Amino acid sequence: MDKEAYFISKFNDQQIGDDGAVLDGLVYSKDLFCEDIHFKRSWMRLEQIAKKSMLVNISDAIAMNATPLYALIGIVIPKHFSHKDLEALALGFNEAANAFDLRIIGGDTTSGKSLMISVTIISKSKKPLYRSGIKKGELLAYTGKIGESKKGLKTLLRGGKLGANSRFITPQLRQNFIKEAANYINHGLDISDGLSKDLSRLCAKKVGVQFTQKLSKNELCSGEEYEMLFSFDKRHKHKIASIAKKHRVKLNIFGYTCTGKYQCRCHENHF
Repeated sequence: MDKEAYFISKFNDQQIGDDGAVLDGLVYSKDLFCEDIHFKRSWMRLEQIAKKSMLVNISDAIAMNATPLYALIGIVIPKHFSHKDLEALALGFNEAANAFDLRIIGGDTTSGKSLMISVTIISKSKKPLYRSGIKKGELLAYTGKIGESKKGLKTLLRGGKLGANSRFITPQLRQNFIKEAANYINHGLDISDGLSKDLSRLCAKKVGVQFTQKLSKNELCSGEEYEMLFSFDKRHKHKIASIAKKHRVKLNIFGYTCTGKYQCRCHENHF
């Protein structure tokens, strides 16, 4: 068991394990975004860092078929940051929040050596979409094109630059597609740690996977894609395809669940 899974196992609340916790019709989710772990200052402008930190948290809400309402921001601010730097961070936070009609209602600040951001999103959902409960015989699909985030990361690690619209810098979320398709989806989550790793979470050692498409190691292992991975009954295939076409979202049906236990094929990213 990796250290992340081991630590989570020390808490036994039944709400733990999805992209967010569902309580009384509200969905609560939180992610950290830390310098020299998730990004380097040389890779992204401050407004891009703040915007991405919000988007990756909003992605969790969307993955659960929830509408984001409020955000709380915790931030460790390096002591040398100027007022101009703080304005750039605020610009990025507000740009992401405004794009999803989300209110930033508070949080906390402290000082430190590195920039670290923690965002809590409070959302609402009448029909949350969970990871758990997958069964044999469900079709498996993901949205969009995956693999570009890992390629972008390799470019940055080699000292190269990425454009503002690259997948690694600015994730593209699928809110409208999920909102309409949720009634036909059984289970799902966003692809944050790579298709293979997140597929192992979806299968939860209860089912195996029969691939009907050949996927490259890059496609299987590329993290921070924030596309949607989900399962559904085959009778809804044409309906989901129609909704994807309506919202100009590429739909990739790559396999189905079967007897067995699926295991991640990629190197672990945590710890």
